Amino acid sequence: MIELTNITKNYRMGKLEIPVLRDLSLSVDQGELIAVMGPSGSGKSTLMNILGCLDRPTSGSYRFENREISAMTDDELASVRNIKIGFVFQNFNLLPRFSALKNVEVPLIYCGVPARQRRERAMPMLDKVGLADRMHHKPTELSGGQQQRVAIARALVNNPPLLLADEPTGNLDSSSGSEILNILTGLNRHGVTIMIVTHDRDVAAICKRIINLKDGMIINDQIKI
Repeated sequence: MIELTNITKNYRMGKLEIPVLRDLSLSVDQGELIAVMGPSGSGKSTLMNILGCLDRPTSGSYRFENREISAMTDDELASVRNIKIGFVFQNFNLLPRFSALKNVEVPLIYCGVPARQRRERAMPMLDKVGLADRMHHKPTELSGGQQQRVAIARALVNNPPLLLADEPTGNLDSSSGSEILNILTGLNRHGVTIMIVTHDRDVAAICKRIINLKDGMIINDQIKI
């Protein structure tokens, strides 16, 4: 599914170029469940931003489903982000004035899906994450765990093959965090490829593969037997 070859990412600060990813190569197969770990500043978020087509590498090749992402136009990248990749963030990133249902519909709005069809696709997704009875509530009327479940439903509404999660349990209590992990493992069993950035070893423990970064390089890539 994913093939990164010699990816380098530098950021310019004044006259200085700061290397964040250094000649990084990585392959991900369809259906994997992967934790990406490492200390702050190791390049985890930059790697996820490149994988999610939110940022471009300075050099190197990124192929996603046999398409060269690095050479795409901004419009092509936007299409890949919306249809092929789902995002789940630590801070949920829900629209506060929208109901849970309307938040889940947002990616479909960008795709130009008519209102009735948006509703027909969004409602089952909320049911899938156990929020059918809360679909008309706004984010402020939901617990943190419920907000994250809305975010997961939103990420899945276009049935993307890849889900990227950045510290998805970071702002949750242990009970809510366990619920989110159960949802993610269930999705993976149904074929969704999932990559999770985490500092939490309990989160990493559910993953079948753990990639450790340090100073923008992969220092360990372990597959559980």
